[in-house]
Amino acid sequence: MHYIPYNSRKTYHKSPFGAAACGSEITFRVILPREVCCRAVWLVVHREDCGEEYCPAQWECMQGEGEEWWNIRYTPHESGLYWYHFRYDTDFGSMEIRLCGSGMGRIAKDGGEWQLTVYDPAVQTPDFIKGGILYQIFPDRFFASGQKKQNVPPQRILRSDWGGEPMWSPDSDGRITQYDFFGGDLAGICAKLPYLQSLGVNCIYLNPIFEAASNHRYDTGDYETVDPLLGTQEDLRTLCETAKQYGIHVILDGVFSHTGDDSRYFNKYGHYGELGAYQSKESPYYTWYTFRRWPDSYDSWWGIDILPEVCEQSPSFCEYITGVARKWLRMGADGWRLDVADELPDAFLDAFYGAVKAEKPQAYILGEVWEDASNKISYGHRRRYLLGKQMDSVMNYPFADAILRFLQTGSAERFMDTVLTVLENYPPQSIHTMMNHIGTHDTARALTRLAADSAYSRSAWKNGSGRLTPAQLEKGLALMRAASVLQFTLPGVPCIYYGDEAGMQGGEDPFNRGCYPWGQENAQLLAHYRKLGEIRRSHACFAEGDFVPVSCVLGCVAYGRVCGASRVLTVVNRNEHPIAYYLPGEWQSLRHAFGGTLCGGTVQIEALGAVILW
Repeated sequence: MHYIPYNSRKTYHKSPFGAAACGSEITFRVILPREVCCRAVWLVVHREDCGEEYCPAQWECMQGEGEEWWNIRYTPHESGLYWYHFRYDTDFGSMEIRLCGSGMGRIAKDGGEWQLTVYDPAVQTPDFIKGGILYQIFPDRFFASGQKKQNVPPQRILRSDWGGEPMWSPDSDGRITQYDFFGGDLAGICAKLPYLQSLGVNCIYLNPIFEAASNHRYDTGDYETVDPLLGTQEDLRTLCETAKQYGIHVILDGVFSHTGDDSRYFNKYGHYGELGAYQSKESPYYTWYTFRRWPDSYDSWWGIDILPEVCEQSPSFCEYITGVARKWLRMGADGWRLDVADELPDAFLDAFYGAVKAEKPQAYILGEVWEDASNKISYGHRRRYLLGKQMDSVMNYPFADAILRFLQTGSAERFMDTVLTVLENYPPQSIHTMMNHIGTHDTARALTRLAADSAYSRSAWKNGSGRLTPAQLEKGLALMRAASVLQFTLPGVPCIYYGDEAGMQGGEDPFNRGCYPWGQENAQLLAHYRKLGEIRRSHACFAEGDFVPVSCVLGCVAYGRVCGASRVLTVVNRNEHPIAYYLPGEWQSLRHAFGGTLCGGTVQIEALGAVILW
């Protein structure tokens, strides 16, 4: 007989599922074949960098003639990351039960361990984002109000052809030193708040808005000044105040691991009136940077010399940035997205979190982390982003990859494994506030990626061959509808990258940052997104409901979301042919369907289709 002695994703083996609150009791159950003649079982558990603790199991019962059940109750008293496996003794010696993948264990003498995330239950995350919808805006490319701009630096290239191809050609040294601007601004975003409300959006995430030389503005010039092409400080205040009237919050992008070399702090080109670190060792900002040989040899972000890296541990830098964070919250912002959060040291993250929450307890702090944020290692040690006092949650790249990979390959099992891994490792308060995107300013457009892998290569877009063919576009739009259904119904908060709902295409930077095609949207896709927003707003289970895996086989995934009487089932068919999906008994009471047709105990789903049932 084949035995699975332990599976951390089954509640009869481990209860409760997933991360555990500090001080709460966890029940583990190991099931062993009777024939091994087991005499004792232990849970072997240890915190990071701590010794092992052996917790004896109690014999629970025999099940049938072939199984023995052993039960362990364990209470962790400190928050942190724990690791565990099991050991058992027989008349023939000792053996271990080790992780072999997807939560399942195997009998072995060595192998992997299970992760147990223990969190502080007193840590709260903002309520306004739970069950909501985020919308990411690259400000220069969303909507131009037409307002006259003041104090625009003369070196900026201003475009008058909204929707034209963004500049990408480097100079003779292979560097991009000039940037083009299409004129999108804060007043333009304000004008489009009714549109965002129609999508169900309740939170806008703005890419950087502070003064900078580039159109992306990740090379900050002045943290205390709104870029003149975007408007003024009063324009930001007006946007935040007006957005509140539509039930929409605004969060800002904080780029704190580096500045621009053309900034008031570094001031390499002398464009600012005060002494920068490049100009003088007497500059108040000199200690913010690391010079190997002043002034021309300095640490820069990923070796890009126009982005001098800052020393976040510098007391004056940390004090200055926490003051900046509080200033813009007072101006009306409701949170911050932290660029390259995994490159910010713990001391800085602690101070930033403390300052932001002191200013506005319900402010949202979202970190950019591309991997599993619960066990990420950087700066030479395990990070504690989600254990409280650093971030509320993170950009959910694992889910984005899982959604796109499933719709490209049809591997339903791999999709479900990725989802359950994140849900098993993250604290619930971080799960309910994580940003579920399928594309951002850092990736090719989701539609382009889904339609044809080759179509979003940088070289294809540069030589003009990157646009999708009609056949690719038709298939890509079907997959985009399926991807958005997954994005809107999985645990967490969906984030629409501006224009995805309109059918925007684009390869890598800068082609993923085109102008929103006002008046030329794909009407069918836009209507689809509006319906998803309506469904999400109508069901309480999307805020903090449980995730219930139903099936993942043969190119089809199904899962439920449950919170009390609110129950929703999602089924996605990646196959190139229609299917009839037979509803399990507990889901046959559902009466409404979006994207498919209910017929008795089955739902008919079209090829590359998705259905939401409630």
